[in-house]
Amino acid sequence: MRAIFCTAYGPPEVLELREVPTPQPKPGQVLIRIHAATVTLGDCEVRAFKMVDWIWLPARLAFGVTRPRNPVLGMEIAGDIAALGEGVDRFRVGDRVFGSTGFAMGAYADFAVLPQTAGITTIPPELSYAEAAGIPTGGLNGLHFVRECAVRPGERVLVNGAGGSIGMFALQLAKAAGAIVTAVDRNEKHAMLRGLGADAVLDYRECDFWATGARYDVVIDVVGTSPFGPTAACIESGGRYVLGNPRAGQMLAAMLENRRGRIRAHFKLAGEPIEDLEYLKSGVAGGALRVVIDRSWPLEAIAEAHRYVESGRKTGIAMIDVSGAAYSRPGEAAQQP
Repeated sequence: MRAIFCTAYGPPEVLELREVPTPQPKPGQVLIRIHAATVTLGDCEVRAFKMVDWIWLPARLAFGVTRPRNPVLGMEIAGDIAALGEGVDRFRVGDRVFGSTGFAMGAYADFAVLPQTAGITTIPPELSYAEAAGIPTGGLNGLHFVRECAVRPGERVLVNGAGGSIGMFALQLAKAAGAIVTAVDRNEKHAMLRGLGADAVLDYRECDFWATGARYDVVIDVVGTSPFGPTAACIESGGRYVLGNPRAGQMLAAMLENRRGRIRAHFKLAGEPIEDLEYLKSGVAGGALRVVIDRSWPLEAIAEAHRYVESGRKTGIAMIDVSGAAYSRPGEAAQQP
């Protein structure tokens, strides 16, 4: 099978296409034929090893000191169950599935082996592999952030970094909760953000949202670029501030702010509960949520996809069409967006 190996920490050019044996599932594992994977900013950070300060050393020890211990990167997949290990009773051969590979990674390949207990579930017939692959990272984190700050109807919510995969879901879920949402990202993404329901949009290159004089009940900073003090000052008393990618200094400031009690700051990481994946896939299949796919690349062009994501231009999801069938649904021919 084909697989993309990360040969060292560094620029996209360290990603190398190789032919390797197809893995076989052990007891309790499933073999997934991958049709769609994604490139997230998190994938790029692992490849280049650009980690926030407080997690740098433990992450280096966990991922590998000189190069990734698991050389095949990628954490979002969608495909078919190709084979079952002994004792697997959750899936059948042929099931269409999607989910997260977690820190095991392995999505940049034709096949991947995962335990049946991993964060994967079946794909509804209404969804293509590409749509399903775009759900886990953005959906699980966006849902977690909106739940953490308990968004209520009529509240003013700002999402910083709304044009990426996590921000896209946080925006839609906040709107579904009845909030008035301001979305912050590049102006090239504003049409998409309005289409997802944003009530107002700001370009971070033209103004600092915390300096406009506007007040918010909730700020969800997906990208972690807002300065803590000025941002906290623009949040109403009793409001909430979610730090999606916090630095050590921001975490310390958040703990001190929580002791004061004027607002509540959150920086708890999201998990991968299956019930949340089920909730999200039902929302996308039913039309209540949308997965916006920016563009697609074949597996061989993975370095180009990484460069594009790192440029900050990605609007929604960057898709890898591994098999050429990423946009197919049951009984339909593949159709790219």
